[in-house]
Amino acid sequence: MRYLLLTSYDGTDFSGWQIQPGRRTVQSVMEEAAAQIFGVPTLLTASGRTDAGVHALGQVVMLDGDTSVPAEKLAACFNRLLPPDVRVLKSAAASADFDVTRHAKRKTYRYSAYFAETELPLFRRTHARLFVRPDVEKMREAARLLWGKHDFAAFRSAGFTSKTSEREIYELTVTEQKEPYGVFYAITVTGNGFLYNMVRILSGELFAVGAGKEEGITRAFLTGERACLAKTMPPQGLTLMNVDYGVPLFGTED
Repeated sequence: MRYLLLTSYDGTDFSGWQIQPGRRTVQSVMEEAAAQIFGVPTLLTASGRTDAGVHALGQVVMLDGDTSVPAEKLAACFNRLLPPDVRVLKSAAASADFDVTRHAKRKTYRYSAYFAETELPLFRRTHARLFVRPDVEKMREAARLLWGKHDFAAFRSAGFTSKTSEREIYELTVTEQKEPYGVFYAITVTGNGFLYNMVRILSGELFAVGAGKEEGITRAFLTGERACLAKTMPPQGLTLMNVDYGVPLFGTED
């Protein structure tokens, strides 16, 4: 039987999703729980890897196994065994030919940051701190250049393994929220897929443009050179928000 798990985790204390010898990863702790539930070693596959320090609100995970537990009750079984920084929000059965990686149509990521005179410890694990307050209108103007289908070769870090660097961005928004203790920013981007560190790189470029740097996106598309763009933002600000398959996987969904 094939099962799907809608999974959320705080990535701070993980070395990413994928199993690595001697390191604590989301996949390793979830497979430990799965082995107890199914009684045999069980492989889990995610919609995509997340890096060390990166979080997920709606990661979709797939596994095959045999159990008398109803599919919708598997979430509770996992949550009794998982550490507190990982939770299965929902579980469901899937068809045997469903592929959690290949069948994903859209993914949405959010990069969160704040500007404040003093570091805010409460947001240390989930936001990057900005040391210059950016002009959000300049960020939004630059963000419009990223919409649509482009060769994002310049928006990737070393370690790129995909066959093509062409991706399509369907939506990209920049929001600003002023609070008494700081100003909070969120860059939310939806696309058909993302290259290695692509969201952290484009976020770094947008924040840099907002802080007064000349926009390098146009030249990056023309040349494919990573040097045209600003630095990669740190991992703690990045969250995988949602993976869209075109159909509901877990019943009624927002």
